[in-house]
Amino acid sequence: MGFRQGAVLFATCFFLGVEFVNFNIDQRLLFQPLTQKSLDDAYFYYATFFNAPIAVRALLHSVMGVGILALIAKLHQWDESAVFFDGTSLGLFMASFIVYMSVVVPGLRTVVTPNELETEEIRQEAVTVLAAGNTLIVFCLVGILALQGGQEWARRSEAQLLAAVEAQEKEASLDEKKKQ
Repeated sequence: MGFRQGAVLFATCFFLGVEFVNFNIDQRLLFQPLTQKSLDDAYFYYATFFNAPIAVRALLHSVMGVGILALIAKLHQWDESAVFFDGTSLGLFMASFIVYMSVVVPGLRTVVTPNELETEEIRQEAVTVLAAGNTLIVFCLVGILALQGGQEWARRSEAQLLAAVEAQEKEASLDEKKKQ
């Protein structure tokens, strides 16, 4: 495993960790009957998340940038493995970025700082859509991990196959020399 793949795995696992923490709140909104306590917990949690120091947001966005840049660097090799595995991983990472920017960020703003036109029903809908967006991001990130694992497995199995072919060729050439 190289530095670029390590950077991809770091960024992906970092965001899976963030989403795992979010899932403690999200699962009560998505998979259990909606109660006022679960809504209040979600409002409090996401308000804390939204009002975190700027360093936290800078860290999140920096790690996101590291993941995208590492995938672009891996794609720069432009062989079959890079095109299939890294290209699809880049697509999934961009999909998670798009969901983050188009669902999570506006949802956080609606939940934490609603304007005078947004009712409690709109806030409830925003927090459940936010939870669903987080779940979609998890699926994208797990797909990236599966693709990166598949790429490493394919690379190792190809190396084993090439080593077996080389051993057979070497054995065949030794047999030919013995016959002469």
